[in-house]
Amino acid sequence: MSCIDTIQNYAFRSLGYGERMLPRTDFTLCEHFTLIGSGLIWNVYYGVIAVLTGFFFANLLAVAKNSNNFWARKPAEWFIFLFRGSPLFIQFFFGYFLFLSLKGVSPIFNPLSSAALGALIVLFLNTSAYSAEIFYGALRSIPKGDIEAADAYGITGWFRFRRIMFPTMMRLAWPAYTNEAIFLFHATTLVFFSGFPAWRQQGDALYYANYFADKTYNPFVPYPILAMYFIMLTLVIIWIFGLVNKRLNKHLPQASVKKLRVRPNLIR
Repeated sequence: MSCIDTIQNYAFRSLGYGERMLPRTDFTLCEHFTLIGSGLIWNVYYGVIAVLTGFFFANLLAVAKNSNNFWARKPAEWFIFLFRGSPLFIQFFFGYFLFLSLKGVSPIFNPLSSAALGALIVLFLNTSAYSAEIFYGALRSIPKGDIEAADAYGITGWFRFRRIMFPTMMRLAWPAYTNEAIFLFHATTLVFFSGFPAWRQQGDALYYANYFADKTYNPFVPYPILAMYFIMLTLVIIWIFGLVNKRLNKHLPQASVKKLRVRPNLIR
Protein backbone atom coordinates (compact mmCIF):
# COMPACT_ATOMS: atom_id res chain seq x y z
CA MET A 1 0.00 0.00 0.00
CA SER A 2 1.42 3.36 -1.05
CA CYS A 3 1.48 6.37 1.23
CA ILE A 4 -1.26 8.03 -0.83
CA ASP A 5 -3.49 4.98 -0.34
CA THR A 6 -2.72 5.03 3.38
CA ILE A 7 -3.76 8.69 3.64
CA GLN A 8 -6.97 7.99 1.73
CA ASN A 9 -7.80 5.03 3.98
CA TYR A 10 -6.87 6.47 7.37
CA ALA A 11 -6.89 10.27 7.18
CA PHE A 12 -10.38 10.53 8.70
CA ARG A 13 -10.57 7.16 10.43
CA SER A 14 -10.93 8.82 13.86
CA LEU A 15 -14.23 10.26 12.64
CA GLY A 16 -15.51 6.91 11.35
CA TYR A 17 -14.61 7.31 7.67
CA GLY A 18 -12.28 5.06 5.72
CA GLU A 19 -10.74 1.73 6.65
CA ARG A 20 -12.38 0.05 9.64
CA MET A 21 -9.46 -2.22 10.59
CA LEU A 22 -6.22 -0.82 11.98
CA PRO A 23 -2.95 -2.06 10.48
CA ARG A 24 -1.62 -5.11 12.28
CA THR A 25 1.90 -5.68 10.96
CA ASP A 26 4.63 -3.96 8.96
CA PHE A 27 3.84 -0.50 10.30
CA THR A 28 5.16 2.29 8.10
CA LEU A 29 6.02 5.87 8.98
CA CYS A 30 3.20 7.00 6.72
CA GLU A 31 0.72 4.98 8.81
CA HIS A 32 2.16 6.50 11.98
CA PHE A 33 1.85 10.08 10.70
CA THR A 34 -1.58 9.54 9.13
CA LEU A 35 -3.32 7.80 12.03
CA ILE A 36 -1.84 9.99 14.75
CA GLY A 37 -2.72 13.05 12.68
CA SER A 38 -6.24 11.68 12.21
CA GLY A 39 -6.62 11.33 15.97
CA LEU A 40 -5.46 14.91 16.44
CA ILE A 41 -8.81 16.00 14.97
CA TRP A 42 -10.43 14.98 18.27
CA ASN A 43 -7.87 16.92 20.30
CA VAL A 44 -8.56 20.03 18.24
CA TYR A 45 -12.31 19.50 18.63
CA TYR A 46 -12.09 19.25 22.43
CA GLY A 47 -9.72 22.20 22.72
CA VAL A 48 -11.56 24.61 20.42
CA ILE A 49 -15.05 23.98 21.83
CA ALA A 50 -13.89 24.00 25.46
CA VAL A 51 -11.91 27.24 25.02
CA LEU A 52 -14.72 29.06 23.20
CA THR A 53 -17.46 28.06 25.64
CA GLY A 54 -15.26 28.23 28.72
CA PHE A 55 -14.20 31.78 27.89
CA PHE A 56 -17.70 33.16 28.36
CA PHE A 57 -18.47 31.10 31.46
CA ALA A 58 -15.13 32.08 32.99
CA ASN A 59 -15.97 35.75 32.58
CA LEU A 60 -19.28 35.21 34.38
CA LEU A 61 -17.49 33.40 37.19
CA ALA A 62 -14.87 36.14 37.50
CA VAL A 63 -17.52 38.86 37.73
CA ALA A 64 -19.51 36.80 40.23
CA LYS A 65 -16.44 36.22 42.41
CA ASN A 66 -15.72 39.94 42.36
CA SER A 67 -19.31 40.76 43.33
CA ASN A 68 -20.32 42.10 46.74
CA ASN A 69 -23.40 39.87 46.62
CA PHE A 70 -22.85 36.85 48.87
CA TRP A 71 -25.10 34.54 46.82
CA ALA A 72 -23.22 35.37 43.62
CA ARG A 73 -19.70 35.37 45.10
CA LYS A 74 -19.72 32.17 47.20
CA PRO A 75 -20.94 29.72 44.51
CA ALA A 76 -18.32 31.11 42.13
CA GLU A 77 -15.58 30.79 44.74
CA TRP A 78 -16.47 27.19 45.56
CA PHE A 79 -16.79 26.21 41.91
CA ILE A 80 -13.34 27.63 41.13
CA PHE A 81 -11.85 26.04 44.25
CA LEU A 82 -13.35 22.63 43.45
CA PHE A 83 -12.10 22.39 39.88
CA ARG A 84 -8.73 24.03 40.55
CA GLY A 85 -8.17 21.97 43.68
CA SER A 86 -8.67 18.53 42.13
CA PRO A 87 -6.67 16.86 39.32
CA LEU A 88 -8.21 16.89 35.87
CA PHE A 89 -7.63 13.15 35.53
CA ILE A 90 -9.78 12.51 38.61
CA GLN A 91 -12.45 14.88 37.31
CA PHE A 92 -12.72 12.74 34.17
CA PHE A 93 -13.29 9.63 36.27
CA PHE A 94 -15.92 11.24 38.47
CA GLY A 95 -17.60 12.82 35.44
CA TYR A 96 -17.81 9.49 33.62
CA PHE A 97 -19.20 7.76 36.73
CA LEU A 98 -21.83 10.51 37.13
CA PHE A 99 -22.86 10.36 33.48
CA LEU A 100 -23.16 6.57 33.62
CA SER A 101 -25.43 6.92 36.66
CA LEU A 102 -27.60 9.43 34.83
CA LYS A 103 -28.05 6.97 31.96
CA GLY A 104 -30.00 4.76 34.36
CA VAL A 105 -32.33 7.62 35.17
CA SER A 106 -33.40 8.49 31.64
CA PRO A 107 -32.28 7.66 28.06
CA ILE A 108 -31.97 11.38 27.41
CA PHE A 109 -28.63 11.31 29.29
CA ASN A 110 -27.11 8.58 27.09
CA PRO A 111 -24.97 10.98 24.99
CA LEU A 112 -23.26 12.25 28.15
CA SER A 113 -21.36 8.97 28.59
CA SER A 114 -19.68 9.39 25.22
CA ALA A 115 -16.28 11.01 24.96
CA ALA A 116 -17.56 13.48 22.36
CA LEU A 117 -19.90 15.15 24.84
CA GLY A 118 -19.13 13.94 28.37
CA ALA A 119 -15.40 14.57 28.21
CA LEU A 120 -16.05 17.92 26.57
CA ILE A 121 -18.23 18.98 29.51
CA VAL A 122 -15.47 18.08 31.98
CA LEU A 123 -12.89 20.04 29.98
CA PHE A 124 -15.30 22.98 29.74
CA LEU A 125 -15.81 23.09 33.51
CA ASN A 126 -12.11 22.68 34.23
CA THR A 127 -10.87 25.41 31.92
CA SER A 128 -13.68 27.71 33.06
CA ALA A 129 -12.43 27.49 36.64
CA TYR A 130 -8.79 28.15 35.76
CA SER A 131 -9.64 30.93 33.32
CA ALA A 132 -12.02 32.53 35.83
CA GLU A 133 -9.21 32.84 38.35
CA ILE A 134 -7.04 34.49 35.70
CA PHE A 135 -9.79 36.94 34.75
CA TYR A 136 -10.60 37.61 38.40
CA GLY A 137 -6.98 38.53 39.09
CA ALA A 138 -6.98 40.84 36.08
CA LEU A 139 -10.28 42.37 37.18
CA ARG A 140 -8.82 43.15 40.59
CA SER A 141 -5.73 44.67 38.93
CA ILE A 142 -7.60 47.27 36.91
CA PRO A 143 -6.17 50.68 37.88
CA LYS A 144 -8.55 52.46 40.23
CA GLY A 145 -7.97 55.64 38.29
CA ASP A 146 -9.73 54.17 35.27
CA ILE A 147 -12.81 53.32 37.32
CA GLU A 148 -12.80 56.67 39.12
CA ALA A 149 -12.53 58.49 35.79
CA ALA A 150 -15.51 56.52 34.47
CA ASP A 151 -17.51 57.42 37.60
CA ALA A 152 -16.57 61.06 37.16
CA TYR A 153 -18.03 61.01 33.65
CA GLY A 154 -21.18 59.30 34.89
CA ILE A 155 -20.35 55.97 33.25
CA THR A 156 -21.70 53.23 35.51
CA GLY A 157 -23.17 49.76 35.48
CA TRP A 158 -23.01 47.52 32.42
CA PHE A 159 -21.76 50.28 30.13
CA ARG A 160 -18.77 50.94 32.42
CA PHE A 161 -17.91 47.23 32.52
CA ARG A 162 -18.21 46.78 28.77
CA ARG A 163 -16.31 49.91 27.71
CA ILE A 164 -13.79 50.41 30.54
CA MET A 165 -13.31 47.37 32.74
CA PHE A 166 -13.66 44.46 30.29
CA PRO A 167 -11.09 45.68 27.71
CA THR A 168 -8.55 46.41 30.45
CA MET A 169 -9.21 43.04 32.07
CA MET A 170 -8.61 41.27 28.76
CA ARG A 171 -5.35 43.12 28.13
CA LEU A 172 -4.05 42.19 31.56
CA ALA A 173 -5.24 38.58 31.47
CA TRP A 174 -4.50 37.61 27.87
CA PRO A 175 -0.86 36.43 28.23
CA ALA A 176 -1.79 34.13 31.13
CA TYR A 177 -4.96 33.02 29.36
CA THR A 178 -2.87 32.03 26.34
CA ASN A 179 -0.91 29.63 28.52
CA GLU A 180 -4.16 28.20 29.89
CA ALA A 181 -5.44 27.58 26.35
CA ILE A 182 -2.19 25.80 25.40
CA PHE A 183 -2.38 23.59 28.47
CA LEU A 184 -6.01 22.75 27.75
CA PHE A 185 -5.13 21.47 24.29
CA HIS A 186 -2.37 19.34 25.83
CA ALA A 187 -4.78 18.07 28.50
CA THR A 188 -7.13 16.70 25.83
CA THR A 189 -4.79 13.69 25.57
CA LEU A 190 -6.17 12.48 28.91
CA VAL A 191 -9.67 11.85 27.55
CA PHE A 192 -9.31 8.28 26.31
CA PHE A 193 -7.18 7.24 29.29
CA SER A 194 -9.65 8.38 31.93
CA GLY A 195 -12.73 6.19 31.54
CA PHE A 196 -14.39 7.59 28.41
CA PRO A 197 -14.12 4.74 25.88
CA ALA A 198 -12.91 5.10 22.32
CA TRP A 199 -15.85 3.93 20.21
CA ARG A 200 -14.72 1.47 17.47
CA GLN A 201 -11.08 2.44 18.16
CA GLN A 202 -11.82 6.00 17.00
CA GLY A 203 -9.53 7.67 19.51
CA ASP A 204 -7.43 10.78 19.69
CA ALA A 205 -3.77 11.27 18.75
CA LEU A 206 -2.40 9.72 21.95
CA TYR A 207 -4.69 6.72 21.51
CA TYR A 208 -3.12 5.87 18.15
CA ALA A 209 0.40 6.63 19.34
CA ASN A 210 -0.15 4.24 22.24
CA TYR A 211 -1.51 1.63 19.81
CA PHE A 212 1.66 1.74 17.70
CA ALA A 213 3.89 1.68 20.78
CA ASP A 214 2.10 -1.41 22.10
CA LYS A 215 2.26 -3.26 18.78
CA THR A 216 5.87 -2.45 17.90
CA TYR A 217 7.31 -2.29 21.44
CA ASN A 218 9.06 0.85 20.25
CA PRO A 219 7.74 4.11 21.75
CA PHE A 220 10.52 6.17 20.17
CA VAL A 221 8.71 6.48 16.83
CA PRO A 222 5.02 7.24 17.60
CA TYR A 223 5.54 9.48 20.63
CA PRO A 224 8.00 11.88 18.94
CA ILE A 225 5.52 12.12 16.05
CA LEU A 226 2.79 12.92 18.57
CA ALA A 227 5.00 15.56 20.19
CA MET A 228 5.72 17.10 16.80
CA TYR A 229 2.00 17.42 16.05
CA PHE A 230 1.34 19.11 19.39
CA ILE A 231 4.28 21.47 18.95
CA MET A 232 2.82 22.52 15.60
CA LEU A 233 -0.60 22.93 17.23
CA THR A 234 0.95 25.02 20.01
CA LEU A 235 2.59 27.31 17.47
CA VAL A 236 -0.78 27.85 15.77
CA ILE A 237 -2.39 28.69 19.13
CA ILE A 238 0.40 31.15 19.98
CA TRP A 239 0.00 32.80 16.58
CA ILE A 240 -3.80 33.15 16.88
CA PHE A 241 -3.68 34.42 20.46
CA GLY A 242 -0.81 36.71 19.52
CA LEU A 243 -3.03 38.35 16.89
CA VAL A 244 -5.73 38.89 19.52
CA ASN A 245 -3.15 40.28 21.94
CA LYS A 246 -1.95 42.70 19.28
CA ARG A 247 -5.53 43.76 18.64
CA LEU A 248 -6.17 44.35 22.34
CA ASN A 249 -3.09 46.56 22.62
CA LYS A 250 -3.26 48.33 19.26
CA HIS A 251 -3.72 51.72 20.92
CA LEU A 252 -0.53 51.38 22.96
CA PRO A 253 3.03 52.13 21.79
CA GLN A 254 4.45 48.84 20.52
CA ALA A 255 7.48 49.15 22.78
CA SER A 256 5.22 48.99 25.84
CA VAL A 257 3.09 46.05 24.69
CA LYS A 258 3.64 43.00 26.87
CA LYS A 259 4.80 40.13 24.72
CA LEU A 260 3.24 36.71 25.04
CA ARG A 261 5.44 34.37 27.06
CA VAL A 262 4.51 30.73 27.06
CA ARG A 263 4.95 29.03 30.44
CA PRO A 264 3.39 25.55 30.18
CA ASN A 265 2.14 24.02 33.44
CA LEU A 266 4.04 20.83 34.21
CA ILE A 267 1.67 19.71 36.96
CA ARG A 268 -2.00 20.60 37.38
